[in-house]
Amino acid sequence: MKRALPFLASVLTAVAAAEEFEVNIRVDAGGSMGPLEPIWRFFGADEPNYATMKNGRELLGDLGEMKPGEVFFRTHNLMTSGDGTPALKWGSTGMYGEDGRGRPIYDWEIVDGIFDAYLENGVRPYVQIGFMPEALSVKPQPYRHHWTPRAKYDEIYTGWAYPPKDYAKWEELVFQWAKHCVEKYGEEEVLRWYWQTWNEPNIGYWRGSREEFFKLHDHAIHAVRRALPGAKVGGPDVAGGPGGDFLEAFIKHCMEGKNAATGETGTPMDFISFHAKGWPKTVDGRVQMGIANQLRDIDRAFEVIARYPQLRKTPIVIGESDPEGCAACQGDQLAYRNGTMYSSYTAASFPRKLDLARKRGVNLEGALTWAFEFEDQPYFAGFRSLATNGINKPVLNVFRMFSMMSGERLPVASDGALPLDEIVEKGVRERPDVGALAARDGKRITILTWHYHDDDLPGAEAAVSITLVGAPEGKPVSVAHYRVDQEHSNSFTMWQAMGSPQKPTEAQVTELKAASELVKLDDGIDLVAEGGATAFKLDLPRQGVSLHVLEWD
Repeated sequence: MKRALPFLASVLTAVAAAEEFEVNIRVDAGGSMGPLEPIWRFFGADEPNYATMKNGRELLGDLGEMKPGEVFFRTHNLMTSGDGTPALKWGSTGMYGEDGRGRPIYDWEIVDGIFDAYLENGVRPYVQIGFMPEALSVKPQPYRHHWTPRAKYDEIYTGWAYPPKDYAKWEELVFQWAKHCVEKYGEEEVLRWYWQTWNEPNIGYWRGSREEFFKLHDHAIHAVRRALPGAKVGGPDVAGGPGGDFLEAFIKHCMEGKNAATGETGTPMDFISFHAKGWPKTVDGRVQMGIANQLRDIDRAFEVIARYPQLRKTPIVIGESDPEGCAACQGDQLAYRNGTMYSSYTAASFPRKLDLARKRGVNLEGALTWAFEFEDQPYFAGFRSLATNGINKPVLNVFRMFSMMSGERLPVASDGALPLDEIVEKGVRERPDVGALAARDGKRITILTWHYHDDDLPGAEAAVSITLVGAPEGKPVSVAHYRVDQEHSNSFTMWQAMGSPQKPTEAQVTELKAASELVKLDDGIDLVAEGGATAFKLDLPRQGVSLHVLEWD
């Protein structure tokens, strides 16, 4: 009876078919909304040392394979004191210490191993300059925290979160690190990286004042530019969209304030970064997502940046962009993370981030997913991650779909999609959101379609008709169809069908790995466009995501 899942799926499919509703989507293959920016290609995690472990290296390889050399990884604790032993919301590199006379001792071995793991797998560093080494902290004790998923969040803010006792030593440490990176990896390589100071300095991650953070940032950025004048620098990776008035104050400081390191006016700002999170909760025993909260954070931050005409072309990276805030936390409201709620939320939210940037007239370059993997934890433990014990989750397959899209973004109209302003204001609480994102790259068109609702409940299937206008006339078109849903590209439902084993056999692991790959359905057909239009249909279940790839000679 452990394999009852296919029967259950067939029952749900029959119910959905009886209640299915029609959706019409029109894709203009001859139009253009400008280049489709691959904003999906940024990832991150609290725990830096997982990158050098077996499952971490394997996952880095999966990420880098999607767009080699153009995927970036941001992590906390790159400067934290310790021996490199990871734990939840903790990591360390031990890069800085002092001798008995207070003279600096630098050690790059652990941090080099982390960056080596990235680069060997086609991933580049988004360098977070933090946190404070124990020997530099104005309040070093207690330093190491021992946080658990059910602990109070404030328990993590220990000695690493405080300002330096000596800003000159802080700047010199950052300079020596950046200089070492240039010497080890080469100037051309390091010029591709992002460098930013700290994390969420407007909340507990920074135990100093705002002015002290600006000082910290000025010295860090000056240090990086001393080592590499053309380095890409920015910030402030503030929490909560604009973080009240913090983002604007930071922008004003960088544009017209006195630089604490140089005494001159202004601090270099090659990119602007902030964080935006959703707000899931439990309602009547089910998870209800809060996509509106995340999109509002983004919109408010974009609005602040758009006030400055000189910044409209400045790249923006949403340095953490997720359905909620704590990857290593657990709880009933976080039960969406293993299955198709997470994957469908991701598919529905990323195009809206692009739409908000277009609405505000700003330059969105990236939206960083703060999710990686956790070593030595139970299978599907409820953390926000892309993989569990080497088994990729459904959400990773949506990123694989994104990676297959390139070229010009095409105009799309869907009578099943909710208006942008409605989602930002209220989320997806009444009828579902069935929309599409499309792109054209030469003789190739990609169409991503999603079926999303904030409530994690079964719902009617969408009978979707896609009409492609402006398609090449008289040419045979091949269509490949990829799908993520309850039955496809889904290791979680396979694991449940096995009886949720915490010690799967070798054969079961092989089966789970196969289930974690992106599935290509067998319904691909050759089409011939007539009169400049081609139509095809698909049945898309609730929380399903499809990608159609159309190619012709």
